[in-house]
Amino acid sequence: MATAGLALPARVWGLRPAVLAAAAVAPALLLFARLLPEDGLGLALRLAAAAVCLLVLPGALVVRAVGWPEIPAYALAASIAISLGLLFVAFAVTFAVGGTLTLTLGLVAAAAAAALVPAARADAPATDRSEAIVLAAVLVAGVAFAGVVWWVAHSLETGDVLFHLGRARKLAEADSLDSVNVVNEFRDGGLHPGYAFPLWHGVLALVSHLVGVDVSLVVLHFSAALTPLAFGVAYAAGRAVLGHWAGGVAVLAAHVGWVGFSRAGLGSFDSTALPGSATRLLLVPILVALLFAYLRDPRRRMLPTLAAAALVVAVVHTSYLVLAAIPLAGFAILALAVGPARRPLASHLAWAAGALVLPAGLFFLWLWPTIADFASYRTAEAERARALAHYGAQLQAVGDGLRAAPDAITRSGPILVAALLLVPLVGLAVRRWWAAFAVGGTLLTLAVLLIPPLFTAFVDAISVSQGRRLAQFLPVPFVIAGASVLAGRFRFVAVAAALALGVALELAYQADSSHGVEAPGPVWPLWVAVLGAPLGIAAGLWLGPKLDRFLVQSPWTAIVGCTLVLPVAVVGLGDLRRSDARDPYALTPGLVRALDTLDHDAIVFAPVQTAYRVTAGAPVFVAATLPFHVADTGAARPYQRQRASNRFFTAKHIPAAERAALLARYDADWVLVDKTRPYPRAFVSTLTTEYEDGRYLLLRAPE
Repeated sequence: MATAGLALPARVWGLRPAVLAAAAVAPALLLFARLLPEDGLGLALRLAAAAVCLLVLPGALVVRAVGWPEIPAYALAASIAISLGLLFVAFAVTFAVGGTLTLTLGLVAAAAAAALVPAARADAPATDRSEAIVLAAVLVAGVAFAGVVWWVAHSLETGDVLFHLGRARKLAEADSLDSVNVVNEFRDGGLHPGYAFPLWHGVLALVSHLVGVDVSLVVLHFSAALTPLAFGVAYAAGRAVLGHWAGGVAVLAAHVGWVGFSRAGLGSFDSTALPGSATRLLLVPILVALLFAYLRDPRRRMLPTLAAAALVVAVVHTSYLVLAAIPLAGFAILALAVGPARRPLASHLAWAAGALVLPAGLFFLWLWPTIADFASYRTAEAERARALAHYGAQLQAVGDGLRAAPDAITRSGPILVAALLLVPLVGLAVRRWWAAFAVGGTLLTLAVLLIPPLFTAFVDAISVSQGRRLAQFLPVPFVIAGASVLAGRFRFVAVAAALALGVALELAYQADSSHGVEAPGPVWPLWVAVLGAPLGIAAGLWLGPKLDRFLVQSPWTAIVGCTLVLPVAVVGLGDLRRSDARDPYALTPGLVRALDTLDHDAIVFAPVQTAYRVTAGAPVFVAATLPFHVADTGAARPYQRQRASNRFFTAKHIPAAERAALLARYDADWVLVDKTRPYPRAFVSTLTTEYEDGRYLLLRAPE
């Protein structure tokens, strides 16, 4: 009786107090965490609360107001999609009026506040308690894994991390956000075709603003805060595709095993704070979850949420929407060819395609001038030649065209190899949507990767650097989960077989993520998948309903899927190392402070390795930087800039007037010298020193 007396009333003045209380939890936790130290548990709580406040709460209130899905996992996916859609609109308004991050936060808060009362008035749908329990367990597992991600993230790496840190820093520290160009490395370099609208960089800047720490700490540790959400949406995708919580758990296990342990460390999980990994681990699973949730329950109110998901994928990492669409197209082709209820499925797919294409198409239309500049700057033939020289073993030249190297496709470890081997088995269930997605998506993706005319046309359209990543979008987790459904009927025998297969493949094939494909993968599993899938499909159609008793999902589906992944996870977790590599080009703290005092529109002329660190450490422009970390467009011309920088700093017998002309060509305001590297001492001695330490020298450029 005492417990009942403490329960919240169902309604007060027509509002549900439970909804109001739930909406207040994350902001209250953020305020409490701001009282704690800026490191350790205090920072973790701040980041987690900020993630919920920005990425979940606004969308959750909107989704609750218009109609909460019966499956909690779908509600989580929809909430994140709508939250990011609101952030996109808020940033668009901010850029249009030259506002600040405070305006962006205010607009999102206003949208959430407007949805609060309708959300508190809305009736909650009847939800199976077991669905909520499973999602809660998934999120708890994500929190536990987040602890591992936090431990691994000991220091910032020096690859693309610094590129994204620099863009987030410019947003976090800009006096006003008067244009999307504020994040550029070059003042006159134009937009980056892959990150033209800095939505995800804006999220990082907003998190820094909310939690009160430097954006570098956000980039370092926000991946851990996002990990539970990544677990939740991966489960949601599996739950939607397979239509059962057990299949969702199997998909999650395979997803973590493949993405988390396909390379050293924790794979992509320790870089979820970056746009590419965030798109692959968060946004694409949300897109898949919402698409199949709509197909299973085609209510038109789901379409705006699906449209928001497509839009944010296109905005955050433009090419990944195209990559994700290929396995989905494979599903549509196979399901419409041999699946049941083809006529209604075709109608629902048409509506879904409209929701996907319309917002993304409008964004691509806005982006088109930048894409056209990229395409016109270098011919397709020149781009292919450059790609072969740079990516080498990842590609194969076939006549006048290209294809992905087969042994590069299969090098991502035992989970991928297992999926390829199991594709024919999953083909037996081709009359089920989940099998059509697993098999059809795999076959179409492999066709694009391996057939030279298809791959050549594909990479000519989206660039080789993006097209080579298509193998990352193979529906591997869904193949593993589908095979687990078929094997689950055999219970302990299936568990033993899954464990044996996992151990054998872990011992035989280690993941390789080296740029030069130092440990090529086996080619024969590709042949098993490509040749065996049609046989599996034919057998499945011939046997028809006789297979139905093998297609019933149960807890054994989840157990078998998790068991297959277990050996890979054990070895991966046992081989973890903290990221503490020393950066030989790191800027000194004194130099960073000096750079931070410069005008935000100042241009610093520095050696490209140093300049790359400058963009990450201070909100200024540079004259040149590492070419592979910026857009290779006609406006940017990064290789020309690199040559100019090298000539200025390393050429020995050129007159001072030519060096001055190079500075003038790029409107340089400051010259930054690394005294451990070659530099023109005589010319530098004529400039005014602004800052100097044991390694670096910052000087005013001549007027």
